[in-house]
Amino acid sequence: MGVSILPVLEVKDVVAGYGEVEILHGVSIKVDEGEVVTIIGPNGAGKSTLMKAVFGLIPVKKGRITFKGRDVTGSPPEKMVRFGLSYVPQSENAFATLSIQENLEMGGFIRRDGLSERLNWAYELFPDIASRRHERAGRLSGGQRQMLALARALMLDPQVLLLDEPSASLSPKMVEAIFERVAQINRSGVAILMVEQNARHALQFSRRGYVLAMGVNRLEGAADELLESAEVGKLYLGAEP
Repeated sequence: MGVSILPVLEVKDVVAGYGEVEILHGVSIKVDEGEVVTIIGPNGAGKSTLMKAVFGLIPVKKGRITFKGRDVTGSPPEKMVRFGLSYVPQSENAFATLSIQENLEMGGFIRRDGLSERLNWAYELFPDIASRRHERAGRLSGGQRQMLALARALMLDPQVLLLDEPSASLSPKMVEAIFERVAQINRSGVAILMVEQNARHALQFSRRGYVLAMGVNRLEGAADELLESAEVGKLYLGAEP
């Protein structure tokens, strides 16, 4: 018999929302070690809500979230980062009044050692911000700020990185740069769960994907199969009917 390998992150039948408003109605996803998984779907499908529920930013009413086999349902964000999970929100993902270096140091706040080595690693990966390390983050362009947010999320050596719309509102050139960095991060061994409106681009370097609609799983499968799907193409990739 083959050895059963547990997913590094699994969301099972999760129901969550804001106050009395239920947005997710039993969503299930999984991320295996080292893979890239993209979640696509229309606005209001519950994609960002799912990321917040996974990271402990909103309560899970029903269902279960496991990380490396451990039940982490309802764990607050400060515990999630200690477990090995990092999250980059779509907006408000940097401290504008702090310098770039101070932002990164904040990202590594619970490290006991190796901070300077990790800083050097981050600056190597993101040279666009390295030369401006002593400038306030509020002076960065949108793409540079997104790079800073990615770098900060990596300061604690996460095993899974949650990305909510990493290419939102960026120029085509900066979108390419961000996706190149995401691919590089993945090659270093970090699994990635990503919500992305630029569905075609994201699926092209993902292993698997999920389509959410109205707070439920609509479709799932290998990324290349979703790219070739007539239904996905018509509804979410801008293909001709």
